[in-house]
Amino acid sequence: MLFLFLEMRYLCKEMIIPIVAYGTPVLKQKAKEVEKTHENLKGLIADMFETMENAQGVGLAAPQIGKSIRLFIVDASGFAEDDDEQKYQHLKDFKRVCINPKVISQGGEPWGYEEGCLSIPTVRAEIHRPEEITLQYFDENFKEKTETFSGIAARIVQHEYDHIEGVLFTDKVSALKKKLLKKKLSNVSKGNIKVSYKMKFPLN
Repeated sequence: MLFLFLEMRYLCKEMIIPIVAYGTPVLKQKAKEVEKTHENLKGLIADMFETMENAQGVGLAAPQIGKSIRLFIVDASGFAEDDDEQKYQHLKDFKRVCINPKVISQGGEPWGYEEGCLSIPTVRAEIHRPEEITLQYFDENFKEKTETFSGIAARIVQHEYDHIEGVLFTDKVSALKKKLLKKKLSNVSKGNIKVSYKMKFPLN
């Protein structure tokens, strides 16, 4: 039994996929639609959750693991943990798989929040996004859904949706801010950073 347990742990670790870093061409490509017949789609989704959790992220899009398809996952339940002020309790069940999502509408007052990205570690910037977004998408069983998200949930969804459009949060900063971040972004591309999870660097 101990051998089986250790073997299962090894297999789980093998499910962790390297996250591609800033500068990798796939991150700037508009992703293609996912077919219902996509090979081992549920296995891919499971691998993505394993990868995201290992990196302590709240969202992960397929382009971030080198696959240019319209698929992203989110899990913001961590926001609700140790939440003494009860600000994020509504996120305790916020876990989604979004396949071939389409933005139906966006609204509300844009608000700023400091964002980061698993593909661009060490870099953060305040990004303004609409308060609310309505998304039409298919879940992991290819069941169609339409859902409206607001606040932090809307921000996470918008960030991940940008990934399948080939847009990074650093594309949304001012020219001056981008200039100030240039050295940090270069170091990410070259792999001159320390991260606690597997990554692939385009210039390393």
